[in-house]
Order: sequence, then structure tokens, then C-alpha cells
Amino acid sequence: MEEIGRRSAIALGLAAAATPALVLPRAAMARKYGPDEGEELAPGVRVIELSQRDAIIPGYKTVKMVDVVFQPGSHAPQEVMENDWVCNLTEGALRIVLGGEELRLKTDDVYTCAKGATEESWNDGDTVAVMRAIGLISA
Repeated sequence: MEEIGRRSAIALGLAAAATPALVLPRAAMARKYGPDEGEELAPGVRVIELSQRDAIIPGYKTVKMVDVVFQPGSHAPQEVMENDWVCNLTEGALRIVLGGEELRLKTDDVYTCAKGATEESWNDGDTVAVMRAIGLISA
């Protein structure tokens, strides 16, 4: 068997060490927001606009992404959805009443809201909750 030179061994070791970073998926990191970032929707509930662009999905004009940050003990009053939304809880836990049905969401849960549906949300926990919402704005 041939001997491996020191440089070859080091290069092989570095390549092997880097392989998991290329192959293994990483969980998305939740952003940390200051208490005054974004716009206040209700006491302890703030919305931070992240991105917006034209949509290429038929029937929609724009796609918009926001983070809604809920401080512990906060409550967002019932509202009627003006657009379709896909929502993902990136941090914490929320209790949501969506169209009369109660959902208990934890980190990484996803749900949808249809235009015209009602939603009301509570952070009953003792940590911040962050909901990433992607809105599909009708044409």
C-alpha cells in the first residue's frame, strides 16, 4: 500500500471535514428584532416588512413577506384577511383562532389563511413568537 504524504493527508482531512456542511441541511435561523422595529399592530405585536415583488402566479399581482413578532402575553385582535397568506411559525408558540377553529402552533408549523377568513392570535407563552407570513396579493 502506498504511503500518503502529509499535504495529501491534510487536504483529505479538510475535504472530509467540510463535507457535512455541504450535505446536511441547516435549520433557518430566526431573526432577532428590537422592541421598536416595524409597525405596531396591537400592544406587544409588531409587523416587520421584509420583501415584496411582482408575482408570476396567475391571479396574483404581488407577493409580500413579513414577520409578525408577538411578545409574551400579547394578543392580536380578530381581523379579516384581505389576501391569501401562507404562514410559518419560525420561533415560539402561538394560539390562533382561524375561521372559528383553534390551532396551537409551535416552531416550524405552517398554515394558510384564505382571503375573507378571520384570524385572532395569542402568545400565551413566556418567550417571543415570530410568524413569517407570505401574502399573495390579488391582481
